[in-house]
Amino acid sequence: MVIRLFCAAGMSTSLLVKKMEEAAKEKGKDADIAAYPFTDMERVIEGVDVALLGPQVGYQLGRAKEICEPKGVIS
Repeated sequence: MVIRLFCAAGMSTSLLVKKMEEAAKEKGKDADIAAYPFTDMERVIEGVDVALLGPQVGYQLGRAKEICEPKGVIS
């Protein structure tokens, strides 16, 4: 599963990424998890299964759905 977290600068979610990677490993799940700035969403969304937004960019939910839904990405 490919999971991307999007926040204001792509760095504030790094702790969450590590926790998610640990949880996936503990459950024996294969997951590719990374964080990016929201401004990179259109560039990196190809091949993603799930896109998550950090609370500081929650106001971008509508735009995220516009980017994700045509590609079949759950947001």
